Amino acid sequence: MRPALILASTSRYRRELLQRLRLPFEVLSPEVDETPLPGEAPAALALRLALAKARAVHARRPGAVVIGSDQVADLDGEPIGKPHTHERAVAQLTRLSGRSVVFQTGVAVVAPGLERALLAPVRVRFRALAPAEIEHYLRAEQPYDCAGSAKSETLGIALLEAIDSDDPTALVGLPLIRTCALLREAGIDPLAAA
Repeated sequence: MRPALILASTSRYRRELLQRLRLPFEVLSPEVDETPLPGEAPAALALRLALAKARAVHARRPGAVVIGSDQVADLDGEPIGKPHTHERAVAQLTRLSGRSVVFQTGVAVVAPGLERALLAPVRVRFRALAPAEIEHYLRAEQPYDCAGSAKSETLGIALLEAIDSDDPTALVGLPLIRTCALLREAGIDPLAAA
């Protein structure tokens, strides 16, 4: 019998991505402090939080296979988080205009006898954005719960010049190629007959 699969996340984006694998799963809030440690690099932060989320839920459900994920936008080594407000989103997109940023997406799987985390960096180049474009985008999309204030899966794609990734769903918040690899290590193969 397959162990329970749990997504340690309240993100609707991650839930929608995991549904693509057609595996039954539960969703539990990890309730983890996401404050960066002093001097913590964005990639290290994303990996640490992904693992912390999976560990927190696994501690409550020790027989389960738990997926944790976190994403941090990395602008020249500085973490850029979720804006939460319109004003902060304007400031973020103004700062990202015409620049490249790396979205560091960490994914972890914690299961009996397994604790692994992988990083899926995605390099994104923003177009030079006019203030009116930023304002129109933010009013239309309200991406205040997204690192870097952009949703590439919808209208946010119009903000960009290029995306470079070997795991394309990583930019949305859950790198499914790496998730599948970790799930196979935990004994769950999305392509195996149930």
